[in-house]
Amino acid sequence: MPQTHLSAEVAPGIYAIPVPIPYPFRYVNCYLLLPRPLSSGGAVLVDAALDTPEARGSLEAALREHGLAWGDLEALLITHHHPDHYGLAGLIEAQGVPVYMLDVEEERGHIFWSEPERMHQAGMAHFRLHGVVGDYLSGLEQEMAQTHSRVHPAQSLRTFGDGEVLELAGMRLRAVWTPGHADGHSMFLRETDGVLLAGDQILEKISPNIGRWAYAYPNPLAHYLRSLEKTAALQARLALPGHYRPIEDIGGRVAELKAHHMERLGFLEGLLDDRPQTCWQLSLALFPGELSLAQRRFAWAETLAHLEYLVEAGRARWVDQGGVLGYLR
Repeated sequence: MPQTHLSAEVAPGIYAIPVPIPYPFRYVNCYLLLPRPLSSGGAVLVDAALDTPEARGSLEAALREHGLAWGDLEALLITHHHPDHYGLAGLIEAQGVPVYMLDVEEERGHIFWSEPERMHQAGMAHFRLHGVVGDYLSGLEQEMAQTHSRVHPAQSLRTFGDGEVLELAGMRLRAVWTPGHADGHSMFLRETDGVLLAGDQILEKISPNIGRWAYAYPNPLAHYLRSLEKTAALQARLALPGHYRPIEDIGGRVAELKAHHMERLGFLEGLLDDRPQTCWQLSLALFPGELSLAQRRFAWAETLAHLEYLVEAGRARWVDQGGVLGYLR
């Protein structure tokens, strides 16, 4: 029988490792960067899935295909702090591997895992402020507790800045800060051939979730739309995303994502009238149908991001209804 490979070369020296995750995406793409023979540097992993037996086993097996174990890595690069990209970071770091993250993400994303009690209190207050109540509120609390058990944050992050060039795996990788999906989301551009390790900035099949969380920048959608312009301006020839397949027509995909958000903004604006509605109520109309608890949380956060964009643009306003915000024209 032919051997089934757990990694595939998608650009010279870059191997995609699809790692199973218990989310609708089904897989997160981690990338193994291997230096050319006789070049300096060692193997580098980009992103680290999350700690489930399936994910950990799949990633370890993919490394073994290349004769590697965790401790053989020169570095772990993190695109952003979300659990499916950051979960195993602390365990890999414990094997002597330095973990790199954008300085902004250390300040604004990493704290979600390193200061869990403060983030929990802020998050629950944020949910209540925007109309999440009852069983949904308690369900979200339980879901986040499970997620925290699957994430091991790094203890001694090494940080880099926007535009900084990292020389790792015998490659020169320029960091590109693209806030929106996460405040400190970063991509890595290999300028020698225009290959872009894109994280969740652009995805092939869906729009990345742009959500307003308790610890996030106000108006994340405005940040994301500017980041899309920055992404297109790189003129990279190939984007290697955090989910789904590589993207060749980066400019075309950027245009599609911008058009999608403009359409959603118009639809949401049409739901507003002179009656105050909470973000939770509006999210049920903007994202109708049966959704899992996690999907409903993302739908709520994305609705809030779009509402804040409309408020900033003067196309909506909010009123305080006894500690719960309502949105109207």
